[in-house]
Amino acid sequence: MTELNIDTIINRDALYALRELPEESVHCCVTSPPYYALRDYGLDAQIGREDTPEQYIDRLTEVFREVRRVLRTDGTFWLNIADTYCGTGNKGYHADPKNPRGRNGQAVSIARQAAGCKQKDLIGIPWLLAFALRADGWYLRSDIIWQKENPMPESVKDRPTRCYEHIFLLTKSKKYFYDAAAIAEPLAPTTAARYRTGRSAGQKYADEVPGQGKVQGLNRARSGSYYDEALMPTMRNRRDVWLINTVPYKGGHFAAFPPKLAETCIKAGCPKGGVVLDPFFGSGTTGAAAKQLHRHYIGIEINAEYCALARRGLEGQKNKTV
Repeated sequence: MTELNIDTIINRDALYALRELPEESVHCCVTSPPYYALRDYGLDAQIGREDTPEQYIDRLTEVFREVRRVLRTDGTFWLNIADTYCGTGNKGYHADPKNPRGRNGQAVSIARQAAGCKQKDLIGIPWLLAFALRADGWYLRSDIIWQKENPMPESVKDRPTRCYEHIFLLTKSKKYFYDAAAIAEPLAPTTAARYRTGRSAGQKYADEVPGQGKVQGLNRARSGSYYDEALMPTMRNRRDVWLINTVPYKGGHFAAFPPKLAETCIKAGCPKGGVVLDPFFGSGTTGAAAKQLHRHYIGIEINAEYCALARRGLEGQKNKTV
């Protein structure tokens, strides 16, 4: 076991690198592992090239078991994962749905068969993984839908085009750090107007503000009373559908998820000055977001090319006030 070095990138297999980190040493983990059967990066130990989804799930569960070990008791784990279909194994353009330009690497030729699935069945990778992690000891707290208005085009004509992915919020314990105010969203104008008027004249409480209970003192003006504008809520608890579009990346790792996505997870799940871990660091989006938000980062990436890309990006970045 080694001491914790922060603001660093480790070029190594995620499982073995995690085993070298101290227990309960990071506040938060935000990551997006390679998706199943989409790309071949030419690395012997790469995840995503397993023969079956079950093997893929088993490998990720083992990696994330080590994440749970290094996560503080009050830590949070934000996991981005998407689904895939059973297929014939014919090579084709299996671009990563996180970005229209796809990942680099070679198109894979995996049959993508799963127990109980037929050809063209949606495998259900996200939920298979979520249930496996829950069985392994994680608390499964939320299934957040990452919705994209600019999804990757698909040539299919017998089903809708995919435009969302899952972000699972998992925790190590029942009580954990979560800053709801940091990611709160504005009330809709019509909702705010309803809270100003209340339900009826002379009513003591206005309608409940979602996630905040009843608001006292907002009587109808026609009753002869008045309300204090300072008591009016302007924000509500963040919903579990996040509309965040993909953004192009000029470097070589096109599957980087949007900075706004990583920033949202970090704001809610990691205190300022805390340490954010990403065991599948890629081009360093999580590290860049952590740095901008005045948190520290630890990135683990098996691909040396991506490590160099991430280092260049992080070295040229300046902290911004948030």
